[in-house]
Amino acid sequence: MLKVIIIMLISYLFGSISWALVIGKVFYHKDIRQYGSGNLGATNAGRVLGKPAGVIVTLLDVSKAVMAMCVAWFIYKPAIPFAGLACCLGHCFPVFANFKGGKAVATTFGYFLGLAIFVNHSWFWQFFFPVIVFFAVLYACRMVSVSSMTSVGAEVLASAIFVHNPIHITICLLCLWLFIVYRHRENIQRIKAGTESKIKWMG
Repeated sequence: MLKVIIIMLISYLFGSISWALVIGKVFYHKDIRQYGSGNLGATNAGRVLGKPAGVIVTLLDVSKAVMAMCVAWFIYKPAIPFAGLACCLGHCFPVFANFKGGKAVATTFGYFLGLAIFVNHSWFWQFFFPVIVFFAVLYACRMVSVSSMTSVGAEVLASAIFVHNPIHITICLLCLWLFIVYRHRENIQRIKAGTESKIKWMG
């Protein structure tokens, strides 16, 4: 239990690295918390700093979950799922940014990737399937919030049905999806009102 707690703390610190804030300040001299939605996530980074920055932040946010789970793999393998979960929480409540972070969508996809690499090796259902769902829904509705919630929810079902993960991993994924939906509560209100922002770069 002590090993799990230590690994989760380390993973939380990994998640607390807000790459959108770092890249915005270092390379663009902007604090993206003062622009757009004010969110420290890849979507707002892309909106404020441009598409290249958004892509880079996405990849870095994905990688920090994978790195956290890699550390758990070397230290104590049973802690891998909890390491990914703690990293996602760190992204949302970063200790290095006054506990005001992003919505953990990219980091959650890093969690999926980490499970595929270190736990079940089910590459399609654990990682590529939610990626496909994300872009399919995004193409259909042009709203990142809808595609994010839908793809993570679809992955919870796919993971339970096709991957046959242990129950504690399924519970972690379900809790993470519910948390992501909660983090998108303002987006849900805008969706209902018909005022949610839509992307313009997907033809």
